[in-house]
Amino acid sequence: MPAKPKPKPKTKSAPKPAERGELMTGAEVLVKCMEREGVDLIFAYPGGASMPIHQALTRSKQIRTVLPRHEQGGSFAAEGYARVTGKAGVCMGTSGPGATNMITAIADAYLDSTPLVAISGQVPQHMIGRGAFQETDFFGMTLPVVKHNYLVTNPHDIPRIVREAFYIAQTGRPGPVVIDMPKDVQEAKIQPLFVDEINLRGYTPDRELDEVALNEVIGLLKQSKRPVIYAGGGIISAEASKELTEFAERAQIPVTTTIMGVGAFPESHPLSLRWLGMHGTVYANNAANEADLLLALGVRFDDRVTGKVEKFAEHGTIVHIDIDNSEINKNKHVRLPILANVKQALARLNQLLEIAGYKRHSRTAKPTLHTEWHAQITKWKHDHPMKFWDTEDQIQPQYAIDQLYQLNKDLIITTGVGQHQMWAGQWYRFEEPRRFITSAGLGSMGYGLPAALGAKIAFPDKEVVDIDGDGSVLMNIQELATAVAERIPIKVLILNNQHLGMVVQWEDLKYNSNRAHTFLADPKDTYDPTHKNEDIIYPDYPTMCAGFKVKCERIIHKKDLVPALKRMLAAKEPYVLDVMVPYTEHVLPMIPGGMTYKDIITEPIGVKAAAKAGVPTAL
Repeated sequence: MPAKPKPKPKTKSAPKPAERGELMTGAEVLVKCMEREGVDLIFAYPGGASMPIHQALTRSKQIRTVLPRHEQGGSFAAEGYARVTGKAGVCMGTSGPGATNMITAIADAYLDSTPLVAISGQVPQHMIGRGAFQETDFFGMTLPVVKHNYLVTNPHDIPRIVREAFYIAQTGRPGPVVIDMPKDVQEAKIQPLFVDEINLRGYTPDRELDEVALNEVIGLLKQSKRPVIYAGGGIISAEASKELTEFAERAQIPVTTTIMGVGAFPESHPLSLRWLGMHGTVYANNAANEADLLLALGVRFDDRVTGKVEKFAEHGTIVHIDIDNSEINKNKHVRLPILANVKQALARLNQLLEIAGYKRHSRTAKPTLHTEWHAQITKWKHDHPMKFWDTEDQIQPQYAIDQLYQLNKDLIITTGVGQHQMWAGQWYRFEEPRRFITSAGLGSMGYGLPAALGAKIAFPDKEVVDIDGDGSVLMNIQELATAVAERIPIKVLILNNQHLGMVVQWEDLKYNSNRAHTFLADPKDTYDPTHKNEDIIYPDYPTMCAGFKVKCERIIHKKDLVPALKRMLAAKEPYVLDVMVPYTEHVLPMIPGGMTYKDIITEPIGVKAAAKAGVPTAL
């Protein structure tokens, strides 16, 4: 065993002296503190309880304030910004309904480990608990879905609270932090004391590497004949993609990711299995479940990945490296849990591989390790490729996304939630992290359009396309007004099947195709699969977009798709492309909820076949 490296001597630096500010209001102190944290963007919708903060924001030369048209849209936009940059997104609403409108995005950020600071105005302190106009207990409401939250009761605490909030949101396992600020605190005049030092007892986001455990990983690798890396969003949060790629190439281990981990490992790499789980590739699911060693890196063993969790990777040795102790052995008991920053752990594992004689293997060279295992995976890839059943004139949704990919392979993609979300992950290939921005854990419809706004502001030189569904996009369609007013040239590709497609898919599998409120068009009309009668297509997105002064065109025929995609990508302003697709298409492959990889569905099946396959009652 190699000698443990000597730790660097710890030198305690002198704390930075506190900086005394000039006399200002609590609201001005908040803005000044955000500037000191490097905040350059906030999505904020004003109201009576947050007006003082908005007044202070008008005087900031650093922070751009974007006015969304709904607080949920603004907070999803802040998430989009956070997901593409790794910095905390910032959003704000007033008290009561303004605050509660942000809760879905806060919960979304919590489940997807997205750094977010959500600020809410609150009624004056003497009115709290009295049922005042627009009063809600936002602190109490958000307790289950935040990493931490604050109710500010003393204006002198603002510098400390803001410093802590951004530190907590962005360190360790990232997540949302709420600052609830009563109006009297915002209006109070104080001379603030700005302190950079943080002292949070009990919060230790930095982890010491367990050298013995990491050496045990190397030992397990040497014994393994069928290793697989199962990588999640933790790789992206830790900025560990380079370390992961080096580790995979040194050990010659195939890599599969979760939806949140898409892009953490280049999907064109020969070692890539793309993503696994309910709608993942057959070969990724096979490999993860038949591996004798599963290296789970920055993952949480979500049910959409594992299916029947007790059967997931049941015959393999599992190593789980994660920074969050609460995830260790929570969903799946593992042989070797390692509590660590996954970037630091992989960097050290690469050093140990080098010492053990594992040289970095070229991605173009044939594997020299685990050759039988690689041959088996190659066969699975050959036998079970990603596919769809094309038609002569109808536009299949998979075809539309594939053509978008062929036209521009360097897009930032956001999505809503539904079938289009899965197809986007399947048919657009990602080579880099922070390019696939989607609501994975909470599955929030309406996420894609506002998230695209945040992503585009963060990277104005990148093309950002929201691949959305006609049901999902409608939930925050008002943010087109934000795109126009703020000159944010996002693109929206609507895969319009006039239905809630994912629910329809389950209706086909379980309920004899009985439509239970999943038809989104005018109920008095009959669905026209050819879309020849455009008068019954509802909502009429081209007309709706015209009201927002957004260019929109509807495409029905296959021959018109690629030219329209080119026009969309070339546009220098917000642009919506409404592509009519058949509602009968299913997302495949599919592992029905609560089942195993052996129950995977790869061909279109009817109700009887679904019953025979044992599709369970629960999704």
